[in-house]
Amino acid sequence: MADAGALVTLEKTAFTTDILSRRSFRHFLSSRSSTLLVAEDHGARLLGYVLVLYPPRSRLARLYSIAVLPEASRRGIGSLLLAAAEEAARRRGRCAMRLEVHEHNTRAISRYERSGYRLFGRRPRYYEDHGNALRFEKDLVAEAVRHSTRFTVPT
Repeated sequence: MADAGALVTLEKTAFTTDILSRRSFRHFLSSRSSTLLVAEDHGARLLGYVLVLYPPRSRLARLYSIAVLPEASRRGIGSLLLAAAEEAARRRGRCAMRLEVHEHNTRAISRYERSGYRLFGRRPRYYEDHGNALRFEKDLVAEAVRHSTRFTVPT
């Protein structure tokens, strides 16, 4: 809960629309159906966060929001937060992660595609600025199997 103020500041720095409020962050921080992970520098300054929701009676996870301070971008923090979110969803028994991203956010779209997300739909006028959302999904089970396969080298 002590991070709520820093999370709101990060939101306002990273986004121009659809900004989460302090009240929303407090709700998500205390909810059993969400995971909020943060990235900090050595001085414990908040550099980024990722928020994952777990809809009830579903095997899916939803990446609700991910943000990195602009001055900390291009350091791999977004990719690390995304991987941590996926691992948290796997630990919760979720088989896939879904997300929406603004169709003009080419940098995020690129990150998701490089991370194995596939486009499966669109939501018109989804955002406050009336921008369209692209919907992506990643199979977390197949990804886990790929990373856990071991090979024995014949002698």
